[in-house]
Amino acid sequence: MGSKQHQPSIRYRIVPADPAAHLFEVSVEVDDPATDGQRFALPAWIPGSYMIREFARQLGEIDASAGGRPVALRKIDKHTWQADPVDSTLRLCYQVYAWDLSVRAAHLDTTHGFYNASSVFLRVLGRENEACAVHIAPPRWPKDGVQPDWQVATTLPVSGARPWGFGDYRASDYDELADHPVEMGSFSHRRFDAAGIAHDLVISGRHDADLDRLAKDLSSICEAQIQLFEPEARTAPFDRYLFLTMAVGEGYGGLEHRTSTALICERSDLPHPGMSGLPDGYRRFLGLASHEYFHSWLVKRIKPAAFVPYNLDRENYTRLLWIFEGFTSYYDDLMLLRAGVIGLPDYLKALSGLISQVLRGPGRLVQSLEASSFDAWIKFYRQDENSPNTVVSYYAKGALVALCLDLELRARTAGHHSLDDVIRCLWRRFGTSGPDLHQGLQEDGFASIISEATGLTLGPLLEAWTQGTGELPLQDQLARAGLTLTLKPAGEGAASIGARLSTRQGDLTITTALSGRAAMQAGLSAGDVIVAADGLRMDEKALKLLLSRRRPGDIIRFHVFRRDELMVHDVRLEAGEATEATLSLDDQAADPALRLRRGWLGHHAP
Repeated sequence: MGSKQHQPSIRYRIVPADPAAHLFEVSVEVDDPATDGQRFALPAWIPGSYMIREFARQLGEIDASAGGRPVALRKIDKHTWQADPVDSTLRLCYQVYAWDLSVRAAHLDTTHGFYNASSVFLRVLGRENEACAVHIAPPRWPKDGVQPDWQVATTLPVSGARPWGFGDYRASDYDELADHPVEMGSFSHRRFDAAGIAHDLVISGRHDADLDRLAKDLSSICEAQIQLFEPEARTAPFDRYLFLTMAVGEGYGGLEHRTSTALICERSDLPHPGMSGLPDGYRRFLGLASHEYFHSWLVKRIKPAAFVPYNLDRENYTRLLWIFEGFTSYYDDLMLLRAGVIGLPDYLKALSGLISQVLRGPGRLVQSLEASSFDAWIKFYRQDENSPNTVVSYYAKGALVALCLDLELRARTAGHHSLDDVIRCLWRRFGTSGPDLHQGLQEDGFASIISEATGLTLGPLLEAWTQGTGELPLQDQLARAGLTLTLKPAGEGAASIGARLSTRQGDLTITTALSGRAAMQAGLSAGDVIVAADGLRMDEKALKLLLSRRRPGDIIRFHVFRRDELMVHDVRLEAGEATEATLSLDDQAADPALRLRRGWLGHHAP
């Protein structure tokens, strides 16, 4: 790691020691360790993904030494170790098994390596606020094998390493270290500017993406978001940003960081050279990138007070995820429209799909948004067969609350104020140099932010929408913008068994028996395998055809396996349970509605 002179007193080293076995080798050196025995701990979760993930389970045997001699090390709980006292530099060495192909942990094979520091680097307890050095070493390849030419992609500040190279990096504290994921391998790279700021796009995995179109569209999205938060200065809270993208056959997800985001997407979602139009997959990818980029402001710099600072050992409870994730979900597609990368029909189609998604979930009538936010740790990220009946998404319904709030503000102030003003008020108070910088939004503080930004008092309305389980006034709110929301059962007139189904290992399986619906009333349960209906063998196609020939009220006899027991249930069919939402422009809308719509959707709205 070079000379210790001028180096921080905490120094990490990570090397892809055995890519074929998916093993990183990690060490940490600590000068002046605690006199009563230095403690170390690995985070139990990663900010942005609200579930305890127990990263320590992937650590192999840990050895401690000082001055070349072994030091006793005791494990005192699931992710914490304590070394015996020493009077010289203490060194810990361990391996991390990295085989989690996601944006949350670490993954290593012979094609690439990726890690979040929270899943590989032990914290030096009591010294998390100290600067640290990180040496990222190149892989150890077999001497007689092919030696791939790997690079490194990260926004972690360089300290001696060449850009995109292995070597020395630095972080001002553990929080900064944990907020800079690292990708290594042979990847595609394209740089583009947005508002005069350098942005880099890196894609790992096999793909045929049109990098020019990707860079052009991402640049427009980034500029639109920068303009939203800083309409006059048009400056971002960083001087460089990185989109780390892993292209796979099947997968989707993203995780925000202060100057980068880690994304995973299906390679077919990326645009290919010569592609015309905007396929749904590409729009979905742009929405994902827009969502994570928006988090650069909302979550990474404007946080719930419960996250200031993060406690990485246990759950950090807040009832405000419907703001921080839900409002971000509202703006992700809206920014695509305002940036001009999608048209109004595409936006209305996406918004219709979001409304349909929420209205199809029985859980919206059971769980409030605040409860969903608070229980994210045990419910939203750990869903089971009954979750659709009891859980509402603070992402999806939170986005619809943002929509209703935006239109409410615009209507009450004749277009002079909007949710944009509220977002900018949050940024001024918590993200720049405002009075609450680094403090975080209090659990009961959002209504006062609305009042400060717009002069309106909407506390009771917000309480009804976020603490209650009633339906949102979507049709009335959208009508204010000259839009007609039509709701009808999907496949109108078709019969349904009132259950969600999927094919698992070739078997037609009930994944959820919806509360109070036909399947549940007849005694069918999640996990039941449907083998026959009215004496005919069933798969998804056959059941769909059978239901199309029947009407609500008809009775069908189902033969199902529950575990290894064959059961018979008579199901009285009901009307199609899925709600289909359709948005259309109201040709008869008055001028106030048209003006509101133009202010809301930007110059792309007719």
